[in-house]
Amino acid sequence: MRHLLATALVCFLTLTISALIFADEQGSPSTAVENSLGMKFVLVPAGEFLMGSDESPDVLSKDYPQYERRRAQELGDEAPVHRVRITQPFYLGQFEVTVGQFRKFLEASGYIPESVADGTGGYGYNANYDPTKSDSGDAFEGRDPKYSWRNSGFVQGDNHPVLNVTWNDAIALTKWLSEKEGVKYRLPTEAEWEYACRAGTRTRYASGNDPESLIKIANIFDADAKGYWSRWAQFALSGHDNFAFTSPVGSFAPNSWELYDMHGNAWEWVSDWYANDYYAKSPIDDPQGPTGGIVRVRRGGSWHTWSLYARSSYRNWISPNSRYSLVGMRLLREVPERETSYLIEGKQLEVIPE
Repeated sequence: MRHLLATALVCFLTLTISALIFADEQGSPSTAVENSLGMKFVLVPAGEFLMGSDESPDVLSKDYPQYERRRAQELGDEAPVHRVRITQPFYLGQFEVTVGQFRKFLEASGYIPESVADGTGGYGYNANYDPTKSDSGDAFEGRDPKYSWRNSGFVQGDNHPVLNVTWNDAIALTKWLSEKEGVKYRLPTEAEWEYACRAGTRTRYASGNDPESLIKIANIFDADAKGYWSRWAQFALSGHDNFAFTSPVGSFAPNSWELYDMHGNAWEWVSDWYANDYYAKSPIDDPQGPTGGIVRVRRGGSWHTWSLYARSSYRNWISPNSRYSLVGMRLLREVPERETSYLIEGKQLEVIPE
């Protein structure tokens, strides 16, 4: 009898631990952690998915008729669609890093962001711009010392995504957290980011293929924003998300893995260097991106992004010392080895369609 009870207890504990570490059959993460800065992280299971897009310019031009055809022809770096295996689970920030969290980091660490340290500042929105005199049709100006993570030219609360942060600023934050907490923080790879953004989907967005479906899950360029950029009004979604600029993180519905703002609000730095032909030679297991380069990848789109460029597969890039009023970050926290050891007998998530 004692043997049976002991066996039952072991089975119960094994199942309980498995539930904490792995996704269920629907792929829903089952646990979360919070760190010393108040950042919440959701467990993303190991698994496989199809990365990239093979939609032709003809298809995209038909479904996005307001865009010039050349824009659809410029998306070749999303191909070929290729199989990727994420071999280890990881914790991903449930939200983008906020202004308040970044401030706490600066106060505790003494780190000086690049926009302040080099004296050149960042970019910001100029409410007094004249659209008839703007070559690019927008109201952004910079670099200017008056713009930095503190000020992007519009009102932001502590619960909004921090902007005007460089890739190097993001790395500094991950290193400081890693040393402080004894667990490894880093930026997600481009593959990890798209895997988490898709959350088991193969549609253009986590919300489906229709750009208008983004209104439910994303703060992007829509009817509330187009009044500030009349030249680009044709590219705005017809719906309203009630924000012309950034929104508090988590203001919209999450994807099926409980991750918020994977589309829109702020572009998110990832760890990879960019190469337009990388997908053709990408390894299957845990691709890390090119070994070198000039520009780093950013993903997801921002509050100012048009729907074509907010798709899960869309790739964009800027230099690592760039700081802009559209770009923020989301951190990854690695699962400690003592926890990943449970994967030996566990299941991983398969999200590749038949």
